[in-house]
Amino acid sequence: MKITCLSALIFSLSLLVYGQTTRSITQIRGDLYRFQHNAHYSVFLVTTEGIVVTDPISKEAATWLNQELADRFEVPVTHLIYSHNHADHITGGEAFGNQVTVIGHRLTKEAIIREKREVPVPEITVEDTYTLELGGQKVELYYPGKSHGDNCIAMLFPEQSTLFVVDFINVNRLPYRDLGDGQMPDWIEAIKFVEGLDFEILAPGHGIIGKKVDATNHRQYFEALRNAVLKGISQGQTLQEMQQNIRLDEFKHFDNYDEWL
Repeated sequence: MKITCLSALIFSLSLLVYGQTTRSITQIRGDLYRFQHNAHYSVFLVTTEGIVVTDPISKEAATWLNQELADRFEVPVTHLIYSHNHADHITGGEAFGNQVTVIGHRLTKEAIIREKREVPVPEITVEDTYTLELGGQKVELYYPGKSHGDNCIAMLFPEQSTLFVVDFINVNRLPYRDLGDGQMPDWIEAIKFVEGLDFEILAPGHGIIGKKVDATNHRQYFEALRNAVLKGISQGQTLQEMQQNIRLDEFKHFDNYDEWL
């Protein structure tokens, strides 16, 4: 019996590690919260007139979050903001209902329509800046230029001094592998734009929460990478040689350094 119980316990623990979805809601500051669905994160702002949610992540994630919001708060979800057009962040918005006003960059909307994506299409589009005011609070949206794609926006919550950015800035974490859809050197300039905004807390779409200085650190990684590649080109190195030789050891402390460099 003891062996059977121990085996069952080990099996249950393995399900927790390998088989179950990780979801959580944590408070960032004041009425601003962070939602986790496995390795993806979004944020939401609770006001007296409604809740502003951001990337739904997936149908399952958004359905769970929508129920949690209904259970925890006495106001409905009124607005949904997309960070950019990539499917792993904006799928599932229909879970919040038809009454929700969807906001995204103009190029995000165009990509959704062009690709015939089955997600709610933004009704309000951002070109350079847009400010949403609801229940005495604000969400300031900024387009810093091309970065991880051509339509990523930064979301500033001024009352909470928090910036939410997805995929184009991480905290002590390398960007994903081959920088798919990445635009260089525009990406570096986009981070510089973000560094000029007024905030204290940096909440990325993946990984841990950080501070404003982490945006600078991420930019410095890109600058070091770009300079190393340009140097390799000037020396006549092949792509394969540069992939082998460029190590950027000063960023070894970044998460996923060994896997994604």
